[in-house]
Amino acid sequence: MKRVAKPVFFIVAILIIALAVTSVFGVTTQHGDILTTRIKGVSDIRWGIDIKGGVEATFQPADGVTATEEQLEAAKSVIETRMVSNNITDYELYADQSANKIIVRFPWKEETTNYDPYEAIEEISATATLTFRPGNSYENTSYADDGSAVMTTPTGETAATVLLDGSNVKNAQAGVITDNGKTQYIVSLEFDDVGAKLFEQATTDYLNGTISIWMDDTLISYPTVRNVISDGKAQISGDFTAEEATALATKINAGALPFSLETVNAGSISPTLGANSLYAMGLAAVIALIIIAFFMIIVFRLPGFVAVIALLGQLSITIVAVSGYFPVFNSFTMTLPGIAGMILSIGMGVDANIITAERIKEELRNGKSVDSAINAGTKNSLSAIIDGNMTVIIVAVILILVFGPFNMLSFIFGLSTTGSIYAFGYTLLVGVISNFIMGIAAARLMLKSISGFKLMRNPKLYGGAKNEK
Repeated sequence: MKRVAKPVFFIVAILIIALAVTSVFGVTTQHGDILTTRIKGVSDIRWGIDIKGGVEATFQPADGVTATEEQLEAAKSVIETRMVSNNITDYELYADQSANKIIVRFPWKEETTNYDPYEAIEEISATATLTFRPGNSYENTSYADDGSAVMTTPTGETAATVLLDGSNVKNAQAGVITDNGKTQYIVSLEFDDVGAKLFEQATTDYLNGTISIWMDDTLISYPTVRNVISDGKAQISGDFTAEEATALATKINAGALPFSLETVNAGSISPTLGANSLYAMGLAAVIALIIIAFFMIIVFRLPGFVAVIALLGQLSITIVAVSGYFPVFNSFTMTLPGIAGMILSIGMGVDANIITAERIKEELRNGKSVDSAINAGTKNSLSAIIDGNMTVIIVAVILILVFGPFNMLSFIFGLSTTGSIYAFGYTLLVGVISNFIMGIAAARLMLKSISGFKLMRNPKLYGGAKNEK
């Protein structure tokens, strides 16, 4: 067996521990009175209706407008897009054509403290007017809570001329491009047929000039026109961070409702589990992990110790995937079935490490050296682990496609079940993939590295019967 350098064990273990700590507790910085979250942790997870409760609201077109079936569906589609863009997967959304209303239920936002349903629905029902204007002249400047400048009240030609508005925008989405080897975050815009023609004329008239984007009287972006755009698809680039690009795309989408919505009624939905039960569940999970760690170390010794570190890494990756650890991704809505998917994937990770440890013990009992036993044991166990995990991946992908934002079979199962089942498939898929990364790749790398130390070459540490000669 080709040995792995001894420091590799410590490097991988330290990286896993660092990931575990930051994924659970997050990272924040404070400048004066402004507290900024740099890395999101468990406290930033958006819990589903079944765990934390949520909001139920009914909307209708404002000013007595009677929407057509197509318009009401368009409004519903925009609200659904906002849900998905904010990673709110545990929601119910209906368009009642006969009553000219839209009904929605969704969980509380993660940082909610006052639980005001009317304040919560602003996240999805805000209907500020989105406009594209020439230049970027403005009158007033104020500062937001995070210290960023807020420019308001357009003046001059910027105030007098509207090139096109939010009704012409089909979609806005944050993305990443590479320009001359440098990664840049951008916002991609797609216009409808009318908007495409208007935007082509606007980019022709203001080539090398500025077309600013306003939400009501607030300036949200002022890109420079580099080319005439005739295909109805544009990119806004600049010195965006991932979070800024995502926020801009969300703001643009927020101005695309075909008419203003007013709230007919709103109320709170009680959770079926509750915060106290969630705390008890978290405590039980910690105790279970400690018991599993003792079991793995006592029964499988050194491979068991390495497996515990790998399991910690697997759990950390799953938390990263739901907490919004990376700024480009919002917090995922975690439901009870989502927690079940996470637990099941941890079980798959334990199983993978047990299979490998048992194979190593068998090779040692057959008289092989430590190096040969580790090499043969990890190799012979790989196919069984891959077969078991691949079947779970296939099931998880099917659940995501059927019950995710695509709602491929919602006409059979109903919209009320999609979010919960999607959460189960999502956490299960992420957990199994992280098992490949940690339970297979990282664990085996650490095991081959630590076996290079003289004190770690006793076969008893791997389940063997006597010292290596």
